Amino acid sequence: MPQLIAANWKMFGKLADIRAYATDILTASGHAELLICPPFPLLEPFAQALAGTPVALGAQDCHAAASGAHTGDVSATMLADCGATHVILGHSERRQHHGERDADVAAKVSAAMAAKLIPIVCVGESEAERDAGQAIQMVRDQLLHSLPAGFSGILAYEPIWAIGTGRTPSPSDVVAMHAAIRSALVEQLGGAAAGLRILYGGSVKPGNAASLLRLPEVGGALVGGASLVAADLLAIAECAPRV
Repeated sequence: MPQLIAANWKMFGKLADIRAYATDILTASGHAELLICPPFPLLEPFAQALAGTPVALGAQDCHAAASGAHTGDVSATMLADCGATHVILGHSERRQHHGERDADVAAKVSAAMAAKLIPIVCVGESEAERDAGQAIQMVRDQLLHSLPAGFSGILAYEPIWAIGTGRTPSPSDVVAMHAAIRSALVEQLGGAAAGLRILYGGSVKPGNAASLLRLPEVGGALVGGASLVAADLLAIAECAPRV
């Protein structure tokens, strides 16, 4: 299976950026799959710009309900109606800044799956948890409580202390965590866990992408700041192993 390089634009980007960006990323070699996750207002314009191309479109969050009196929220069905095929859920910035608990994430994952979206569920430890030797247990607990029964989708390991800091775990730490995630998935999901991708995220950039993407159990990358520049995203995608 080709690796997935997912671009999380977070709260950046303007309408004027879309056409040139979409044109540039279509020059990718094609041995990695590309996914662009812009802010909500840019979903429909991006869907138009990417129509008929192999580049997928995703969102950065959704509400657990299909509709209702939820001012400022967006449902999974609305995302699908705009052309999204994926949605990022449980990102540490949502957990930290919006108080999302594992149970909230699980409810959103269920809503995404019901809307036929592919959820990308984020897990990761804080620096204090890693320093205390609790990183793997923390992530296993997140998986246990953030994934509903019958889960089908993608996982993304993003150590909180690496997001936007320029720091990354050692290769051995990434290998150990991804192996632990795979083991936890098998315990929860049985044979269905074998085909699930596990992305690495947290300060992924062209300079370190090759070493990260070649590690065992790394099925791609969730890219933040570096994804805003098409040339940087392409450089990261070029580092994906050919299959």
